[in-house]
Amino acid sequence: MSAPYRHNCTGLPKSLCPLGPKTGTVEIKAQRKDMCTQLLERYLAEGETFLQLILTGDESWVHHYDPECKAQSMKYRHKTSPRPRKFKVVASARKVSLTVFWDIEGVDHMGFVEQGQTVNSERYVSTLRALKVRLSSVQGDKSSILQHDNACPHTSRQT
Repeated sequence: MSAPYRHNCTGLPKSLCPLGPKTGTVEIKAQRKDMCTQLLERYLAEGETFLQLILTGDESWVHHYDPECKAQSMKYRHKTSPRPRKFKVVASARKVSLTVFWDIEGVDHMGFVEQGQTVNSERYVSTLRALKVRLSSVQGDKSSILQHDNACPHTSRQT
């Protein structure tokens, strides 16, 4: 393979992400810089209490088994002992989408999306409502700063 690819333990190529912010207009880059400057100034002013307000959310696919690469499955054995049998790992029967939110103390809320469903703005809004109910029962009146990526369901008008 050429240089821009790296292999993971499954042998599938993984593209390397470019370093730095996504390409965009000068206005978008200026907005990102301003936001980062505001967050840094707030951290310098408030310190650890500011970090406790940040709540991060993301989605990921979860398989119904935990694939193991060759290096992870290696075991110590005596030279004379027989080699352990390696069974072929079959593809996962199912995978589901997991939405998870966490803060400085750990996971605050998790939600699975049923198979065949996708995360759209309606589903994301209902997830945020469930998160708000969960946080109000746990944290009371404490406010949070939600941090998530700029996926379409996260940045839609409805959200």
